Amino acid sequence: MKSTQRREWSKYLQVGLTAGLLGTAAMTVAMVAMHRRLPPGQRGPLPPYHISMAAAERVGMRCYLAGNSRLATTMTLHFAYGTTVGALYVPFSCIMPGRDLPKGLVFGVLVWAGSYLGWLPITGLLSPATRHPAARNALMIVAHLVWGTVIALTVHTLLNENGVEPSRPA
Repeated sequence: MKSTQRREWSKYLQVGLTAGLLGTAAMTVAMVAMHRRLPPGQRGPLPPYHISMAAAERVGMRCYLAGNSRLATTMTLHFAYGTTVGALYVPFSCIMPGRDLPKGLVFGVLVWAGSYLGWLPITGLLSPATRHPAARNALMIVAHLVWGTVIALTVHTLLNENGVEPSRPA
């Protein structure tokens, strides 16, 4: 790979990771705000907590986590996953036709479905979304729509701001 191609891919990766981080921050704020509006019986910990604790259990670390350590672990894993997967939006947007906002919405829904109906149940880290209350599913879908929207708009802004055409790099 030529040095100019590496720089171009590096720029796309930096933009994607930045967008993923900002999208995850916005998603988290939306999740907390919507969580407060759930019916009282559905206000238990949200999926990122359950996923993080199941992963900690799987690797034998849950017994070492208490109180604030559980919250810190949840937030660290949530932001790491959201940032990393959010970076995948850049190549997705290069192959997906259409405008930025709809692409971001589609990306958010695809990631929600792939996670909550796919790899999370398959790995046993979380039961499938079909077994979760409708209000909690709606909360998580809307949160992923927020995430995808912020990612798409951030990528668009950062690439246009730097004079980079948001298309497939060479």
